[in-house]
Amino acid sequence: MGNSSSMLTQYDIEEVQQHCKHAFTQQEIVSLYHRFCQLDRNNCGFISSDEFLSIPEFAVNPLSQSLLRMLDGLNFKEFVAFLSAFSPRATLHHKIQFIFKVYDTDCNGKVTFHDMLRALRDLSGSFMSEQQREEVLTQVLEEAGYAKDSSLVLSDFVKILGNSGLKMEVEIPVD
Repeated sequence: MGNSSSMLTQYDIEEVQQHCKHAFTQQEIVSLYHRFCQLDRNNCGFISSDEFLSIPEFAVNPLSQSLLRMLDGLNFKEFVAFLSAFSPRATLHHKIQFIFKVYDTDCNGKVTFHDMLRALRDLSGSFMSEQQREEVLTQVLEEAGYAKDSSLVLSDFVKILGNSGLKMEVEIPVD
C-alpha cells in the first residue's frame, strides 16, 4: 500500500478507514489513494516535503512550514489520518488535537506564548506589527483565563475551543 504500482485491496481500505476512525468513506479513501500516488512522484510509498509543496494551495498556506513538520515522510495510512481532521465526520476533539499539534512546534505537549505568536506571525504576515500580535494574543489568553507565561496543554485547547463551533472541512472529490 502506498506506491502507484500497487492497488488497494478491500482489506487495505477497511484498515485505513478504521485507522482514520471512519472519517472517510471507502470511496473517498480510494480517491485519496489516487491523489497520494500522484503526489508520490518517486513511487517510494512516502510523500516528501517537496512533493507536498508541489500542491499550489499547500505551498501558499501561511502555516505550510508548521504543517510540513507534521507531513514529511507520511505513508498512505498516515496521509489519510492527517487529512481526517478536515473531514466533516471528524469529531470536534479530533480537530482540536490537530490544531494543538500545529501550534506545538517543538512536540513537547505544551503550547507556549511564543508558539502561538509564531503561528499568528505566519497567519498575519505584514498586516500586523509584532507589538500588535503580542497585544492581541495577550488579550485572547487573558479572556480565556490564562496568563502570557502560561503553557497550554491539549485539555486547555479543548476548554478554549470546545464550544467554538470550529469548522475545518475540505471536500474530497470522488472519482
